[in-house]
Amino acid sequence: MPRPALPLTTLSLVTLRPGHARWALAQMGTAVPLLRRVPGLRFHKLLGSGAGGFGALPNLRRYGLLAVWDEPAAAAAFFAAGGVWREYERRAAEIWTAQLRPLKAQGRWDGTNPFDYAEAAAPGAPADGPVAVLTRASIHWLKTPRFWRYVAPTSAALAGAPGVALAIGLGELPVVRQATFSVWRSAAAMQQYAYHDARHREAMLLTRRENWYSEELFARFQVLRSEGTVDGHDPLAQFEIG
Repeated sequence: MPRPALPLTTLSLVTLRPGHARWALAQMGTAVPLLRRVPGLRFHKLLGSGAGGFGALPNLRRYGLLAVWDEPAAAAAFFAAGGVWREYERRAAEIWTAQLRPLKAQGRWDGTNPFDYAEAAAPGAPADGPVAVLTRASIHWLKTPRFWRYVAPTSAALAGAPGVALAIGLGELPVVRQATFSVWRSAAAMQQYAYHDARHREAMLLTRRENWYSEELFARFQVLRSEGTVDGHDPLAQFEIG
């Protein structure tokens, strides 16, 4: 018998044309019930982005959609059909979407691990090639000043780290529910930064020592495919995928 299709994770970044800020902000609430009714969509988050990539203030033109699908066919049907996604396409200056396979996932997002199929997906994954990293946390209100003092500058430095193709700050709510998504040339490049960058290590140490988060999640992915552009170019054009 053929092996059942594994779930698929996608991350889309949508940059809207000027003049659609009010519409996009409204979608953060009104699109959620529509997404809940999409066939095969098992987990989703509409995300805002930070000004300048990682700022506490929002970038009102760039949004993210993180989705976990029961199978690739469900994702293909959503992106090809009308409905809520078509409304974003109509207003977009550019869209970039990555298809992702989780290699490792630990922690919780709203009480669940949406990438809990990582163990089944990881066998047979290539040893090299582009990888993506998602870190997400709910920050204790009283800890937000310390978080933004230490973590925000560290996250912003990601963009200039060797081997980084893309790095962006995303979030469900300003200030307190934050995520970072980055794409690296290889797992080795990502690990070099994680274990040897002094600013990153200091921020991670403070995170544990001072208990900044009420909930957190870390996930690493193999990049299966990407299409579209961010800031006018394909961030993975220089890397070999597959």
